[in-house]
Amino acid sequence: MAINGLSLTVSLALPLVLGNLLGGQGVTSSSVDYVNKPSQDKTTLYSQNSGTTGKTYYVSPSGNDKNSGTATSSPFKTIQKAANLTNPGDTVLIMNGVYKNAAATGQVISITRSGKPNAWITYKAYPGHFPKLQHNTSNGIMIQNGASYIEVNGLEVIGNNANINLSYAQSQKTNKTNPLTNGNCISIDGRKNSNPHHIRIINNKIHDCGGGGISAIQTDYVTIEGNEVFNNAWYSVYGNSGISTWQNWRFDNSQGYKMIIRNNKVYNNRQYIPWIAVGKITDGNGIIIDDSRNTQNGSTLGAYTGRTLVENNIVFKNGGSGIHTYLSDHVDIVNNTAYLNNQSPEINGGQIFTNTSSDVKVLNNIFYAISGKNINSKWGSTNVTYNYNIYANCSASSIKVKGPNDIVADPKFVNAAIGDFRLQSTSPAINKGFAWTSLKTDFAGKSRPSGSGYDIGAYEYQF
Repeated sequence: MAINGLSLTVSLALPLVLGNLLGGQGVTSSSVDYVNKPSQDKTTLYSQNSGTTGKTYYVSPSGNDKNSGTATSSPFKTIQKAANLTNPGDTVLIMNGVYKNAAATGQVISITRSGKPNAWITYKAYPGHFPKLQHNTSNGIMIQNGASYIEVNGLEVIGNNANINLSYAQSQKTNKTNPLTNGNCISIDGRKNSNPHHIRIINNKIHDCGGGGISAIQTDYVTIEGNEVFNNAWYSVYGNSGISTWQNWRFDNSQGYKMIIRNNKVYNNRQYIPWIAVGKITDGNGIIIDDSRNTQNGSTLGAYTGRTLVENNIVFKNGGSGIHTYLSDHVDIVNNTAYLNNQSPEINGGQIFTNTSSDVKVLNNIFYAISGKNINSKWGSTNVTYNYNIYANCSASSIKVKGPNDIVADPKFVNAAIGDFRLQSTSPAINKGFAWTSLKTDFAGKSRPSGSGYDIGAYEYQF
């Protein structure tokens, strides 16, 4: 993974695979049109704002920043106006419409004001509304300057991919500062003026950013949950991905779960422009946990000691891996479904894998490989457990590590061709998983377990 403005060491050393699975310059969503449907209703994922009640601000494209902003009849015009006024416990309700960045600004919203542990600041869609934040700048939403106890809920963030093409992006392959190609959707960035912590990014639709979809950089206690993240990382000169954490920072010394990536649908994120640092295609992953050891770019943060949980995600048709760790420890990857990732011809790492990592558990996942490519691996990693997984569409040689209860079988999805990864009643995944008892629901919010045991994959078959 690369971060805008940084030159990192190479996160992957992958062999070149000849041939282009998407037929040359088909850099459009047309090859995966079936995935561009609205994500499932995540009614079980809700705002957890707590305790103290503050002001509510309203925003509408038909409003005026000279209004009071405290009533639906007197809304602000820009979300930034409300963001500049927020105090702990406040809520910003965003109404229908399209919100764009002002000329020469770096983001649609810059969030720099913090809530408190019992008084989070929440930015969310007005009930029943579906606001869109559309940008052609560096970031759709930037959380920075140590802003903490922040929730972003129910927004659609749209980048600039639809307004450029591959030929233009290739002409900009050495331009590190072009926001038209390098723009990110949501960035939580702790590299300047203190580290953000206690952030929730939930229930959002994040797509078509040339750079990263959702990235957390030098942060702690971040939950990324219930989002639909697609068509990102296409055109940036930096090796971006759909969802990424990079160089986690220790807010405290807790060794429990602090970074959580759960119940997301992540697809068609892919790198078409070589990472400028190495001149190669290296990333475009669905989800990457990157350098929590803090070894790169002179970091003095020290190794991250908290745990990261990656569970109940559906990751498919990404250019890089579905999920992987690099230079990272203390990660649990549980009950995910990874299908036909490694779409980039240059990438052969596997659907879910570890690279130079330790203390990683890979349990109860479904791996469905591209024929002829690796399905998993654990390059340079120690203390890694693979178990209770299903491997499909693969040769024996593509399985680089296999646990005692891993099986090779067709998982029998309801209809993977249209993106339906629920299990048929005859699936070998049913009741065959490890009893990961802290996981009470599946991707759809249905109860786990449903039958006599836990199922494998993101969905639990409902009896």
